[in-house]
Amino acid sequence: MAKDVLCEVNTCTYWANENKCNAESIFIAFNNVKQASRSEETDCDTFKQK
Repeated sequence: MAKDVLCEVNTCTYWANENKCNAESIFIAFNNVKQASRSEETDCDTFKQK
């Protein structure tokens, strides 16, 4: 997994100082499409509210 995954969503449990994501793994899902071709067509399902 990438070492430096950045995240600006400071309401997430996995958000850490300097906008780092400290989740052990990250799950990205489709957003109402079968084959994503742009980042807007995906969602981060790892998000867990603080």
